[in-house]
Amino acid sequence: MGFARTCSVALVGVEGVVVEVQADLEPGVAAFTLVGLPDKSLIESRDRVRAAVLNSGAEWPQKKLTVGLSPASVPKGGSGFDLAVACAVLGAAERLDPRELADLMMIGELGLDGRVRPVRGVLPAVLAAADAGYRHVVVPEQTAAEAALVPGVSVLGVRSLRQLIAILTDEPVPEEERPPDDGRPDAMLAGLMVPGAGAGTGVLAGSPVATRQPDMAEVAGQLAARKALEVAAAGGHHLLLMGPPGAGKTMLAERLPGLLPPLTQKEALEVTAVHSVAGVLPPGKPLVDAPPYCSPHHSATMAALVGGGNGLPRPGAVSLAHRGVLFLDEAPEFSGKALDALRQPLESGHVVVARSAGMMRMPARFLLLLAANPCPCGRHTQWGDGCDCTPMAIRRYQGRLSGPLLDRIDLRVHVSPVSRAELAAPPGGAENTASVAARVLEARARALARYTETPWTTNSDVPGHELRTRWYPAPGALREAETDLEHGLLTARGLDRVLRVAWTVADLAGHDRPTAEDVAQALHLRTGVGRSVPVGSGER
Repeated sequence: MGFARTCSVALVGVEGVVVEVQADLEPGVAAFTLVGLPDKSLIESRDRVRAAVLNSGAEWPQKKLTVGLSPASVPKGGSGFDLAVACAVLGAAERLDPRELADLMMIGELGLDGRVRPVRGVLPAVLAAADAGYRHVVVPEQTAAEAALVPGVSVLGVRSLRQLIAILTDEPVPEEERPPDDGRPDAMLAGLMVPGAGAGTGVLAGSPVATRQPDMAEVAGQLAARKALEVAAAGGHHLLLMGPPGAGKTMLAERLPGLLPPLTQKEALEVTAVHSVAGVLPPGKPLVDAPPYCSPHHSATMAALVGGGNGLPRPGAVSLAHRGVLFLDEAPEFSGKALDALRQPLESGHVVVARSAGMMRMPARFLLLLAANPCPCGRHTQWGDGCDCTPMAIRRYQGRLSGPLLDRIDLRVHVSPVSRAELAAPPGGAENTASVAARVLEARARALARYTETPWTTNSDVPGHELRTRWYPAPGALREAETDLEHGLLTARGLDRVLRVAWTVADLAGHDRPTAEDVAQALHLRTGVGRSVPVGSGER
């Protein structure tokens, strides 16, 4: 009778749970039993592991074999347990020393030929291992750089089970063919990622990888929209751009990530963990160090937007845009249920998805940017008689953006068509991304210094009560906004959001606290779309 154990990690959303993999050999009819709440893909590992062990030159034990995954109450799935199961079996068969396996954390899928293949979620898995006190981790070679991002953990990247056996038995390590760079899971998805302006990564934007970063200097005209983008980046405010087709809404949105400050080390690890679980980390780039840009198609389902899927839920677009920008082009064309599902993450900074297989909480602190036409044809209120839409069609189209959702949008800007003079203007007249990003960084530094002893980092995070009592504006500065509140043109939440935007405008201007002019500009940015906003939003 033989017994051995090693460890692996089960992913529940973007968090890892350490799983002890135990192998027990007993006399009896040769059989392989896997217990511990495995799903179908994990049950299939019995055949993969057996073939990999035999093709690696090791002998498969001809006894009754039971492999247990503990804790048994945690659902387990995927192929990432293959490597740990194989080594536990070899330890129970005394091919490997069980004492050396006990302190190892192993993550990886096995091919039938014994090659070790990468899996999703290596970074959050290694983070969970480090939190549990493990200091030695074995992963596929392709994901070794990702695992090495976790401090205090020794990472061993292997290409095959044969190599790992040789290392653990102090035998000469055989040479193995280097795995291809696209051997990561979902390599095709990673190949469809589009970097945002100044960002090292983007997510599932549905077009080829860009070769250059978009610049604000390429935007002709649109002074009001450019200012709104600067305020949104400085204060973390959500933004709605409404205007006719071809006015530059998408062009402006693609340049917003370049205005955001670089991610801190902690934020970069958070973002990378989410992208690792989703399997969309670009090959050769283990760390996402710039704000991501995610632009799903308007046909995206609610599960694709907020997370979900069969079995345990997986990250959606709101989590893939964590610490970055979520851009919804043609926002009224999205499903109403999908849009209203954004209300929870917009308020809390995370999303909770419940399924029969379990409940998952995922980070979702993103900057939302919506783009919409004023009507189905896009020419309403802009080109007069050129609009072919009926009043009922216009009202129905605008009503697809619900009032509760719009009430959570701090900035609303109308984007007018670009004039011929603006298009013909000589180059160099507009500010580039670097200049605007520098002002944004200074404004964020002012806000961070103001909130040093609080959990907040940007103006959009601060509760309205705190702004009204601790960080109040100049005397009389809120008079116009309070008048709009009395007349029903602003909701109470809307007034708080105007105050937050006013603080951002003041930070960009270098003011100690918002003046009446700052509040007036914030009020204009809040209600700038005017009567184009759907009836029922509670705003102008």
